[in-house]
Amino acid sequence: MPEVKDTQTAAAQETALPAAGAPETAPAAPKPPMKKPAGKGRRKLIKRLIAFGTAAAILGGGGFALYRFLTAEEEVLGDILPAVAQIGTIQSKVSGRGTAKAKEQAAITLTQNGTVQEVFVTGGQTVMAGDPLYTIYSPEAEKVLNDAQEKMDELLEEANNLTVRAPFAGKLIDVQDFEPDQDVTKGQAVATLVNDRKLKLSLYFSYAYEEDIHVGQEVQVSVPAVMRSFTGQVEEIHKVNFISPEGAVHFEAVIVFDNPGTLTEKMDASAVLTAEDGSEIYPYQNGQTQYYETRSITAKADGPVTGKGNLINYADVQAGEALLYLGSSTIDERIRTQQEDLDKAAESMADFNAVAPIDGTITSCNLTEGQEVKSGDTVIMISNNVTMLVTITVDDKNISFIKPGGYVDLDWNGMIYQGLVTSIDMAGAQAGQGMTNYPVTLTVDNYDGSLMDGAYLQYSFVTSESEACVMVPSACVQYFPDMEGNRCAVVFVQREEAPDDIPELSYPTLEMGQTRNYPLPEDGYYPVIVETGIADTQNVEIKSGVEEGDTVFLNYTVTEAAGW
Repeated sequence: MPEVKDTQTAAAQETALPAAGAPETAPAAPKPPMKKPAGKGRRKLIKRLIAFGTAAAILGGGGFALYRFLTAEEEVLGDILPAVAQIGTIQSKVSGRGTAKAKEQAAITLTQNGTVQEVFVTGGQTVMAGDPLYTIYSPEAEKVLNDAQEKMDELLEEANNLTVRAPFAGKLIDVQDFEPDQDVTKGQAVATLVNDRKLKLSLYFSYAYEEDIHVGQEVQVSVPAVMRSFTGQVEEIHKVNFISPEGAVHFEAVIVFDNPGTLTEKMDASAVLTAEDGSEIYPYQNGQTQYYETRSITAKADGPVTGKGNLINYADVQAGEALLYLGSSTIDERIRTQQEDLDKAAESMADFNAVAPIDGTITSCNLTEGQEVKSGDTVIMISNNVTMLVTITVDDKNISFIKPGGYVDLDWNGMIYQGLVTSIDMAGAQAGQGMTNYPVTLTVDNYDGSLMDGAYLQYSFVTSESEACVMVPSACVQYFPDMEGNRCAVVFVQREEAPDDIPELSYPTLEMGQTRNYPLPEDGYYPVIVETGIADTQNVEIKSGVEEGDTVFLNYTVTEAAGW
């Protein structure tokens, strides 16, 4: 074969290189035609080869992974991780959440406007019951209290006057009729009492005798109707200006004398006085006798009539004698109502010179000296968090396991507390989702103040307990059906040789990619049907089938193949 390539190459070389010894000024040879650069085609080829290689690697790796996934069951299972059946105590517990709050809280809310004078506490300060908190001046609250006290005093005075009595000795007239249980109101007329033990006579004398008549002067009173004279005396002198038809000016003298029991009012009478010179002094005209004193007797309280005394017209009575008896039912009710109003007024007044009503911590103080406050403002809040209340809910399946006086474990942020069951609100049960929940209140000692108001806690309490029992980790117990389809609790126990009573069980068929989670006889572990008891979050009680010290299957350890 002719070596065309070499010839062409040599020719190209001869064409490309100048002739030996040729002068440098010789004209250059003509340029050959433009050729497509050889490098670009080569680079594209390399890229295509790299892409094909990468795809082949991916397909090869995926196939290998698929192969490993489908064929590596035995390689994934690691070594057996055993456990040993032990003797111990298992408790079955119920858990849930609850909310904490202070056992006692006190809020002081003002009922009147006022001005803050002094503040003795700040937020976060611990106070004892009776410690002063602040003083506020409130003229409105002071007036309300004074008015309430005055009204109470009036009612108490009325209560003391439920029995109507004669204010002085005398005779009853204008007596009103009263029936048993009749309601009597305050101010209602009962009778008129007159003092007829004495009579008085008003006479007018000329001012010419002004110096001759004086108080205490003896007088002879003449009563024509009985044709007798009685000794009396001047009791009062009134320097009035009574003018007679004749134009004379007179003053009044009131004369008093004893009634022998035969005289009454409106009897004509006259009197004669003796001047210092012995001459007789006569009044301008005669007058009429009057009772010495007349007074209307009225009820001083409300109440039903319960009895009467000597309440009869013209009856003579003594000072203080009972005339009418009233019951206290009406006034008692009014006193009770007024006492409530007085207590509220006093409490409101106390709010303006407040002391701590309970032991606790000031959780809120909204007062500064000189501040104007108004009715309805809540100015201080105190919480007694030494004792906390925790409210939990327990369903109807577990409510029977707790009783008042029992304890419930509480956990808040890793801090453990004991909650004393103080009440179970059976009436507050709430039904829903196929169960009934009951509110339960727990009391928690919180002397260090670590448990905060509003905290959410985890609670738990024991519903059952098994002591000195055989127990294994919960993962050791698996469930398989027997040949009759009965679900059996099974533990795989290590034996040196196969026992005679291996149960016949139906094991699940493993799908492609699944791994077995129980050992085989060739591993030295054999299934044993067990009877289980109570369980906690880690262990389960074995009542029969496994003995203390038995080595049982727990799980397979993880291998590198398992993590492929």
